Amino acid sequence: MHLPLNALRAFEVAARHLSFTSAADELNVTQTAVSMQVKNLEERLGVTLFRRLPRGLALTDEGLALLPVLAESFERITTVLGQFENGQMREVLTLGAVGTFAVGWLMPRLREFQQTYPFVDLRLLTNNNRVDLAGEGLDYAIRFGDGAWHGTDAERLFAAPLSPMCAPALAARLRRPQDLAGETLLRSYRTDEWNHWFAAAGAPCPPIRGFVFDSSLTMAEAVAQQAGVALLPVNMFERELRQGRLACPFDISISDGAYWLTRLKSRQETPAMQVFRNWLLAHAIPAA
Repeated sequence: MHLPLNALRAFEVAARHLSFTSAADELNVTQTAVSMQVKNLEERLGVTLFRRLPRGLALTDEGLALLPVLAESFERITTVLGQFENGQMREVLTLGAVGTFAVGWLMPRLREFQQTYPFVDLRLLTNNNRVDLAGEGLDYAIRFGDGAWHGTDAERLFAAPLSPMCAPALAARLRRPQDLAGETLLRSYRTDEWNHWFAAAGAPCPPIRGFVFDSSLTMAEAVAQQAGVALLPVNMFERELRQGRLACPFDISISDGAYWLTRLKSRQETPAMQVFRNWLLAHAIPAA
C-alpha cells in the first residue's frame, strides 16, 4: 500500500492537537488542506480516523492505533535528519568522565575537538569514578585508578600526582609538613592517601578527622573557602592556581593512580570513538 507522506504527517499532527486548525498552524498550511489530506488518507485506508465533533475532533479506535506508530516514526526521522550537518552525518559519542578530569582537563580543550571533528556529537556524563559502561550506554569512560577494571580495555592517559592544596592565606602559615598537624585535613573516599603523603614527606601522620568528600571538585571548593587542606591532583587545578584561588604549599606529591580511557572489551569502536581516542591520546602525552 502506497500512502502519501504528507497525508500521514497531517494526520499525526492533527491527532496530537485534536484540531485541524492547530495542525494547519504547525504545518504552515491551510485548515482546508489538512482536512483534505486526512480525508484522502481515510479513503485510502478504508477507515475513519477521526470523529468530527461540534467542538473538535476525537480519535477512533483505528486512529488511536495509528497515532503512536506514526509519532515514533516521525520522531526517529527527525532525530536521524538532525545528525546531518554540512553534508556529513553526525555521530553520537557518549562519554563518561570523572568530574575532576572533565572540568580540569577536558573542558578547556573541547572547543578544539569540536572544531577539528564537527561530525562527532559528544554527550558528556560526569561521575565520581563509579560507572557502569553497559548500563549507562557509554562508549568510553575516563576513570582514575590502576587501570584494572573487569571486562574493560584501559589505556593510560597520564598520572595525577596528589599534593596538599589550600587557600593562599592558609598556605602562608605552613612552613614544613609537620605544620599540617594543626590544620583540618579533608579526606577523600580513598582513606590511606594522607598516610602515604606523610610517609613520603618523612613526617608522622596526625589524626585525620576532616570531612570526607566523594569528589575532588567539591573538596577543592571547600579548600578555596578555607575549610582546610586537601590532597588534590595539582594538574587538574592549574587554572585555580593561576587565579590565586588555591595554593600548593609543599613540593611533595604521591601518585596513587592515573587517568585511563576505558571501554567494554565487547564494544566495537565506531569512527567517532576512533577519532576521539586518537585525539585524546595525542593531547595527553605532554601531561604524562
